[in-house]
Amino acid sequence: MRRRTAGVPAEALAVAAPIVDAVRARGESALREHAERHGDVPAGGPLFLDRAELARALDGLAAGDRTRLERVAARILTFAEAQKRALNAVTVTVPGGAAGHWIAPLERAGCYAPGGRYPLPSSVLMTAVTARAAGVKEIWVTSPKPGPMTLAAAAIAGADGLLAAGGAQAIAALAFGAGPVPPCDVIAGPGNRYVTAAKQLVAGRVAIDMLAGPSELVVFADSTASPAVIAADLLAQAEHDPDALPVLVTLDPAQPDCVDKELARQLGNLPSAEVARAALANGGVVVVASVEEGISACDALAPEHLELCLQDSAAVAPLLGNYGALFIGSGSAEVLGDYGAGPNHVLPTAGTARSKGGLSVYTFLRVRTWLRIDDSAAARPLVEDAAWFGRVEGLEGHARSAERRLD
Repeated sequence: MRRRTAGVPAEALAVAAPIVDAVRARGESALREHAERHGDVPAGGPLFLDRAELARALDGLAAGDRTRLERVAARILTFAEAQKRALNAVTVTVPGGAAGHWIAPLERAGCYAPGGRYPLPSSVLMTAVTARAAGVKEIWVTSPKPGPMTLAAAAIAGADGLLAAGGAQAIAALAFGAGPVPPCDVIAGPGNRYVTAAKQLVAGRVAIDMLAGPSELVVFADSTASPAVIAADLLAQAEHDPDALPVLVTLDPAQPDCVDKELARQLGNLPSAEVARAALANGGVVVVASVEEGISACDALAPEHLELCLQDSAAVAPLLGNYGALFIGSGSAEVLGDYGAGPNHVLPTAGTARSKGGLSVYTFLRVRTWLRIDDSAAARPLVEDAAWFGRVEGLEGHARSAERRLD
């Protein structure tokens, strides 16, 4: 099993940097140049699609497809709105007045949806619906070679427009603006290594959700788990990308052989078998002697996705510390999270789940603090403490500023 480390490959940064610089300097002309060169859009083709064009794509969908897109979007919205309600304004008493915070959405969001090997309209919903739930006023989706389903998902999510471009050029356009696309306050969404490199390069100019790498799944199982189900779940993750990381942590020493047989059988008729086989070579099996040892192994891996296929998954779940998203019990397939049970599928990878959660409504919100002093006499202890600290730190001007409030 190949251990993952966070960070963007130097090669990807070297490729992305001149593209980002070109779009920053020349805007739409550089964006088009690189979008056409990388096959995002045909020569002279439309780069920017407005709300009316997105609506036409939605109207052109088969009724069943539209119903399913809307149903998934509604579940994502319900979950995001519940998250937002969990974060409230705060007011506390301080000497002579009060302090607190207010919650405010960011003004503009850029939402990236991959369009390469597997176009992901689901990522349009995960990012743009969540941004809209946060209260973001202007939302732009970007995706290379967008098909009708991607355009329709952008319409359902309430996007203000879509940029038909991908890669570093799209991230730079969202960060610095190009044509009708304004400079955004935050960029969110998964992408390949060049997208991730560009996000790192613009992170000083704009907020980003995370630097996400190839997909990861750890299945923690015991002898009660079905080898066929485990194999299906590992393959579902493996087919994402040749660099994906599928891992089995098991309490049953006999289980790996059974899972291997199922993997071989299921690969026989899997259309994405070539990609999945490459990804399986990255992964592996960890046999543990106890649940406690299994928990330690899972926490050390800190995977993007963690499935519990255990006799008592619900009891083990609260004991785990590091994961992007947790799936409790054999019925809770990771793919149900991918496709709109409610929680977001844009998640930390490469061990960064030790310190970071996945994309959520909080990605698009700001917590802004305030202070109000109404009674200067009652505030004397606060003023005196501030003056003392100013002099401790050698900042006499700070001390004098505080003490002016005693005059």
